Amino acid sequence: MSVRYTPVGWNRNKAIYDGVLVASVAAYLLLYLPVAPAFQDLTRPLDGPTLRMQAFGSAAFLMLSMVLAIGPLARLDRRFLPLLYNRRHFGVLTFVVALTHAGQVLGWYFDFGVADPYVALLGTNTSYGQVLGFPFELFGILALVVLAVLAVTSHDFWLNFLTPPLWKTMHMGVYAAYAAVILHVVLGRLQSGQNPLLAVLVAASVAILSVLHVLAGRRERARDLAGVPVVDPPWVDAGSVDAIAEGRAVVVPLPGDERVAVFRHKGRLSAVSNLCAHQNGPLGEGKVIGGCITCPWHGFTYRLADGRAPAPYTEKLATYRLKLDGRRVLLDPRANPPGTYVEPIPIPET
Repeated sequence: MSVRYTPVGWNRNKAIYDGVLVASVAAYLLLYLPVAPAFQDLTRPLDGPTLRMQAFGSAAFLMLSMVLAIGPLARLDRRFLPLLYNRRHFGVLTFVVALTHAGQVLGWYFDFGVADPYVALLGTNTSYGQVLGFPFELFGILALVVLAVLAVTSHDFWLNFLTPPLWKTMHMGVYAAYAAVILHVVLGRLQSGQNPLLAVLVAASVAILSVLHVLAGRRERARDLAGVPVVDPPWVDAGSVDAIAEGRAVVVPLPGDERVAVFRHKGRLSAVSNLCAHQNGPLGEGKVIGGCITCPWHGFTYRLADGRAPAPYTEKLATYRLKLDGRRVLLDPRANPPGTYVEPIPIPET
C-alpha cells in the first residue's frame, strides 16, 4: 500500500464508498432539476442550461462542506470514522463536479460571442471597486484551481514525494477554497435575491462547520491541557489497564504536544507514537487487526512490539517503554528511535 504506486488501490470498502458517492451525486442532480424551480422567485421558468449550472454548482458546494465536516465529526464521534477513510476520493469527486459546473457556465454564457470564452470571462466585468457587481467569477476560479491542485496531488506518490508535513500543509488549502466558494456565491448568485433557500444553505453551512471545528478543537485542547501526572520520574501515569479495551488503545498526551497510543492485545500492552507515518493519522483511534495496529485513516499497519510496517513496507514508528504498578500503566515519555523493539508487557490476571 505504501510502496507500489498504482492509480487506485481498489478494495471492497473503497468500491462501496465511491459507489455510494457517485450514486448520491447522481440522485441529487436528478432531483434538483425538477424540484429547484419551485423554491426560486422567478417571473419566468428557468431554462435547462441554467438549471444544470445551478445543480452542479450547488452540489459542489454541499460536497465541499461535507468534506470539511468529516474531520471534526470523526473527532467527536468514532462512528463517523468510516467516512474519513477515503475522504480524498470525496475531494476528487468534488473537484470533478465543480469543474463540470464551470464548463456549463462557459458553454452557455460565452460560446455565442466572437471573443475567446476565457478572455470574455475575465475581461467583461471590471467593477473591482464595488461590492454590488464585483467580478465574483474570480473567486470561483481561485476555488477551482485550489481544488484541482489538491485532486492532482491526492495520490500517495505526492504524499511521499513532498513529505507528509508539506503535503498536509498544502492540503489545508481546502479551507481557502471553501472561503473562495463562499465569496463566489455571496457576491454572485445571492445578490440576485431570487433564491432565498440558497442564502439559508450558505449561512447554515458556515455556522455548522464553525461549530463543529470549535467543538472538536476544544475537545482536543482539553485533552492536551489535562496532561498526565508524573509518579516516578521519568515515568508518567497513563491510566488504568482496565480502561484499555482489547484490540484498542488509549491516547496519552505528553508535553510538547506529543501523544502516545497505548494498545492492549491478547493480554499484553505496547506503546507507539500516535502519529501514523503515512499522513499523521491518529493511530490511537484505530484498532489491532491481524496482530497489527491499523490506522483508521487509510489502513496502514504496524507491528505492536517494534512499530514497523510488515514487509515489504518500510514505515516505522517511535516506540515507548511501559511498566505496571498494580493496575496502573506507567509510561516512559522518552521516545525510542523509530522501529526499536520493546517487549510488550503482560497484564496480570485480575
